[in-house]
Amino acid sequence: MKKLHIYLIYSALVLAILVAFELVASCDFVSYDDFQYVCGNLQVQSGLTLDSVLWAFTTSYKSNWHPLTWLSYMLDFELFGLSPFWYHFVNLLFHIANTLLLFEIFRRMTGLLWHSAFVAALFALHPVHVESVAWVAERKDVLSGLFWMLTIAAYLWYIRRPSLISYLLVLLVFCLGLMAKPMLVTLPFVLLLLDYWPLGRLGRAGQKQNESSIYAEPAGPDKHTVSLSGLILEKIPLFILSAAVIVVTFAIQKGGKAMAPISAFGLRFRLSNALVSCVRYIGKTIYPTRLAVLYPLRLEGLPVWQPIVSFILLAVISVAVFYSVRKRPFFLTGWLWFLITLVPVIGLVQVGIQAMADRYTYLSSIGLFIMITWGAAEGANKWRHGTIALKVSSLVVLVILAILTHKQVGYWQNDYTLYKRAVEATDDNYIMHNNFGDVLLKTGRVDEAMTHFEEALRINPQHFEARLNLGVALSRLNCAEEAVECFKEVLRFRQWPVAYNNLGRAYALLGEYDLAIQNYKEAVRLKPDYPAALKNLEEAQKDKNSEIKAKNEYQKKLISR
Repeated sequence: MKKLHIYLIYSALVLAILVAFELVASCDFVSYDDFQYVCGNLQVQSGLTLDSVLWAFTTSYKSNWHPLTWLSYMLDFELFGLSPFWYHFVNLLFHIANTLLLFEIFRRMTGLLWHSAFVAALFALHPVHVESVAWVAERKDVLSGLFWMLTIAAYLWYIRRPSLISYLLVLLVFCLGLMAKPMLVTLPFVLLLLDYWPLGRLGRAGQKQNESSIYAEPAGPDKHTVSLSGLILEKIPLFILSAAVIVVTFAIQKGGKAMAPISAFGLRFRLSNALVSCVRYIGKTIYPTRLAVLYPLRLEGLPVWQPIVSFILLAVISVAVFYSVRKRPFFLTGWLWFLITLVPVIGLVQVGIQAMADRYTYLSSIGLFIMITWGAAEGANKWRHGTIALKVSSLVVLVILAILTHKQVGYWQNDYTLYKRAVEATDDNYIMHNNFGDVLLKTGRVDEAMTHFEEALRINPQHFEARLNLGVALSRLNCAEEAVECFKEVLRFRQWPVAYNNLGRAYALLGEYDLAIQNYKEAVRLKPDYPAALKNLEEAQKDKNSEIKAKNEYQKKLISR
């Protein structure tokens, strides 16, 4: 009967994911990173060749080192070309595999079938995970998630049957995970948490929850418990791998200027954002609304009360967790799982322009799911009708999450739906206003596009991409003089070939062909392989010659009179 239950849970999880995520079948590539990772990446589109494999292991493109992720894209291209359906479908398959592995891992660690199933179901259906699944550029999330789960599974095998081979397998799978995404550097710490609870390798506080656990063999401390120093020593090779990847990642991100210097965002700014983001992640997990592809940093800083309140809330939760540690060790494992896995992306080392991101919760949210599941189950056991109420409420929660996930996937259909939702769901999001305006501009809705470019510049006057796009929109409306001023303002701070090219076009609209030619030449000088600028330069020279010829003919007519 138990095996039947397990197979039914497997089937239910897979079916629920397929229903909740069915709209990924119609998702297109989006311009936000998908172009750089797949659509416009010639290395990926060369397929699996010796040169492309070497590139995957040596490149620092996009200020990241994740060769396994690059190889997965190359394999997709070999098999499917540039069909967006298959790239999304592969992401979905990884998510399904991660869900089933998560269920199996917790079932084997705790022996609690339905607890493990509910944790896996929350992971499978939560809308904050849509970004990691529906975004092709986030293949690294679901791929590294697979190796996260496999590393824990290999670790369980090592505990069950200690040997050099089983330990080397742990190292191998962990190493592959690091090559998919460096965020797995926190996994050795999580393994220590699992040693405490539910594996019970560190004293009595972490003893197993059920005799059906594969680790529930009765034995004394000599057989099943290890000192903390022994557990740490056991994981030294894992920590060394993590340290090596941290060094490589820091060097790459600093070299690629993806890492903001301290002078750009001070320590106080970073700490404030980290505290508030932690609380917002908890909020998004409990009440997943207004989700967006980008939550922008508030350049002016956060109101003072927000980090203070966030610190107090996090401190209260932490005190409560440690106070209940003897009776409820699952709270400690869940809470520290959540906090520790967020450390690389919480913003203490600021990488990128986001204050937080849904994708960062793909693995960290599991810690909160542990706390919710085991905490709710314990609470229900103290109430006469608690078990029935828990079953009903759990089903209701999962149905609601599935509906929200289905809706959230709908926002990832294309650039228009994605950026429109981001503008609606966030405040002062100058990046998304610019991106949405760009989509509108490309579809001929110039007036609407201009309102979004202007809003982006109101929020951040130094957002030069928005000013460039505003200039393009003005050119489309034949407001060439205003467009010239926009492009000149951009070029005061950014020597972009595209800005010179557009400035040349604006001058051409004004009939200033000498200035147009001068700017086209500068665009080509900065970017020799620039077909649009080369074409515009040729046309401007023809127009100039035609104008000179027309003037000469006109003067001849005047003389002949």
